[in-house]
Amino acid sequence: MSTETDSNSPPEINGRSLLRSIVRAYLNMETSPLRYLLVAIVPSILFFFGTIIASVVLGLAIEIALPLVLIGLLAIVVAVIYPKLAQDQKRKQVRQRFHLFLTHITVLSMTNINRVEIFRTLAEEDEYQALAEEMGHLVALVDTWNQSLDDACRMRSKQTDSPLLTDFLERLAYTVGGGQQISEFLVDEQDTIIQQYATRYEADLAKLDVMKELYISMMLSAAFILVFAIVIPILVPMSPAILIGGTILLFTIIQLGFAYAINVVAPYDPLWYIEETEGEGPMSRIPQALVIGVGGSLVLGLVALAVAIGVVPVDAPTPILAAIPTTPLLYPGWKMQQEEKKVRNRDSEFPSFVRALGAVESVKQASTGSVLESLRRKDFGSLTANVDALYKRLNMRIDELRSWRLFAAETGSYLIQKFGDMYVMGRRMGGDPRSLGQVISANQTQVLKLREKRQQATTTLIGVLYGITASMVFAFFIGLEIVEIMVDITAEMDVDGAAAAGTDFLSAADYDLQLIEYLLIATIFINAAISSVIIRFTDRGHLISGLVHFVFLVWISGVIAVITQYVVSLVISV
Repeated sequence: MSTETDSNSPPEINGRSLLRSIVRAYLNMETSPLRYLLVAIVPSILFFFGTIIASVVLGLAIEIALPLVLIGLLAIVVAVIYPKLAQDQKRKQVRQRFHLFLTHITVLSMTNINRVEIFRTLAEEDEYQALAEEMGHLVALVDTWNQSLDDACRMRSKQTDSPLLTDFLERLAYTVGGGQQISEFLVDEQDTIIQQYATRYEADLAKLDVMKELYISMMLSAAFILVFAIVIPILVPMSPAILIGGTILLFTIIQLGFAYAINVVAPYDPLWYIEETEGEGPMSRIPQALVIGVGGSLVLGLVALAVAIGVVPVDAPTPILAAIPTTPLLYPGWKMQQEEKKVRNRDSEFPSFVRALGAVESVKQASTGSVLESLRRKDFGSLTANVDALYKRLNMRIDELRSWRLFAAETGSYLIQKFGDMYVMGRRMGGDPRSLGQVISANQTQVLKLREKRQQATTTLIGVLYGITASMVFAFFIGLEIVEIMVDITAEMDVDGAAAAGTDFLSAADYDLQLIEYLLIATIFINAAISSVIIRFTDRGHLISGLVHFVFLVWISGVIAVITQYVVSLVISV
């Protein structure tokens, strides 16, 4: 509630709130504030003054001294606010993984293990990061300090950095202290927590829309600056290559900044299986395609180079010649996209599979292997072959947990990996299969609904990136053609006639049009690479699948560049 009031408060109150949050971060650090002051802040202050002294003693020029002093000042700022940044990072980790954590703790609460063992098991899950750390603190309070579970939850609720976890632990402490079963409380919490997760997920997608609008304005502004940098040296005597190169560097920094921001803002929802295994997963089919794609690109790159230097007598526009070597990369990108599509299809089938598995196991009171003997004949779409392989492993008496992990690895799915592990662990610890299947199925179904909304946001972003790329390249090469025309005009003018006409202010001698064209082509490649990474950050797919967008963006840019050059030259000649 405080965050809602803070957003409407005056700036001085927001400043005080920020100061209080920084102080609270210092108090909640694992190390003491005094030790942090001596280890981090004092050295950064000494470094800052050292940069000032070094600049004065060595007599450094202002162009070198100013950045050096600013780096020292940045070191102080980072050292001072680092505890706050670390606290925010932990809060984010809790928020991103809380729905998986809640499903996991609910599944464990339905088993026959001791309730403290539930939290001890979760503390060993490294993937939960800050949540696992908090569970470790809670278990330490029970084991080392002989606190009751409700008292331990209440104490940790006051010390944790996440309001979400604070609220959960307070309600859990009240429930445990009141004598209610943890499993009953957690089952009741499922709908509420999942709804909160959906709300936060949709809020992050809304932030992506804001980022998209900001990206459009910034990129169009950067494109205008680059066009201005192409044209202005003909009026003002300065090096066009240095000015254009510096502008391209600024353009690249802006794009990298947006890529990082989108990676931070986009919801944490991985698609691919995380851990490596000896099983034959979807990724095992990609290296061969990647070798073919990269090898083909290298061959075509050598051919394009031979054409560019005149060894092969072929007349081809430079933008098209630069785009040709990227074409073979379509193959590994397309293969990865096909595998990702299969993974998404398997994800959509898993809720019905685990629900059916739990229901039949509960009725028959049989092992998973016996139940799969009948289920493997049913149609689970893309998951059918994986279910059949799981049955065969279990029928061969391969360890159940290892069989399920190989099953998850072969599907390539992160969700199947997590929820499959939860189901088999809950089953081995005596949980009711029907209840386990229903909880897991309901949670994954909700995640899949949110993924559909994410896919729509990604599709919109793709359209925006392609549109921006087309407009920027058009503007770049319009500027290049204008400069080329002005260079030709000044070259054809008679010196005396030019002075008489008052055109001696034009400065075209320093222009190397071929170098400028190469710089613009480099900008095309930079834009295509970063744009494809932004798309992958948005949908959390594999970076290799972004090669498709990289190739398309390069080719679209090359074609637009050639068309722009042709149309402008045609119009001017008329």
